[in-house]
Amino acid sequence: MSAATAGSEIFAPGMLEGSAVLITGGGTGLGRATALELARCGASVTIAGRRSEVLEQAAAEIAAATGVRVDTAAGDIREEAGARRLIGETLERHGRLDVLVNNAGGQFFSPAELIAAKGWRAVWRLNVEGMLNMAEAAFELALEPADGGTVINVTLSPHHGMPGMAHSGAARATVEALTRELAERWAPAGVAVTAVAAGTFDTEVMVKYPASVRAGMSRSVPLQRLGTVSEHAWLVALLASPLGRAFSGSTVTLDGARDNWFGPWPPQGLLDASGEVPVEERR
Repeated sequence: MSAATAGSEIFAPGMLEGSAVLITGGGTGLGRATALELARCGASVTIAGRRSEVLEQAAAEIAAATGVRVDTAAGDIREEAGARRLIGETLERHGRLDVLVNNAGGQFFSPAELIAAKGWRAVWRLNVEGMLNMAEAAFELALEPADGGTVINVTLSPHHGMPGMAHSGAARATVEALTRELAERWAPAGVAVTAVAAGTFDTEVMVKYPASVRAGMSRSVPLQRLGTVSEHAWLVALLASPLGRAFSGSTVTLDGARDNWFGPWPPQGLLDASGEVPVEERR
């Protein structure tokens, strides 16, 4: 098999053949890796985000790696109208939507006591309201009318606390609670809702964090290494498969046992030279 038509390394050829998938935050990092893997599994993939140029570049790279066209859709999931427009565009192109991957999210480093109300609100709008806008629009416009489908929400690990990112920890915990709620509420319509609690992965977005944080990341993982983007993408592909529907209501943690870590608080690798948790510079 040539590089241009390479399939998945671990899944059967055509596992997702005939499925239409929409991935938010699909232009970079874990979202782009997920789009690549699902395309390799035979899905018709649309990646969404706020920056058209980033999406187009990612789509071109995925097409070069798989020989499969990936569609793009620019929009703001923080607004209900933006979410509905993204679902509508996917339906116009493919006539269906089988899997929604709520991958878009974000946060910044800061001690909890220094996070202003504006910062809390920004993280909440993207991670919680954005997820819910997309999930509800997908259910109403695509999944319920088709008598079934799958929603996969990407959250964060560890669950015992996130020093330096309390706002994100709170938002992601809310997403996991909503995953359980929506799974129960939408089960009669044949819709499965699952979540992936992602640990620390080696992606290009890591360069945004302070050097002291990056240096200590793998030391806080019992496996003693960062996750690979392929590992994350494989898990999402599994949850997007027919087997994944049996996980409805579950949060699957993929973090090299980081959830099992109970070291000093905060982790030594999180502190800067002054012994304080660093504050990320905001643009």
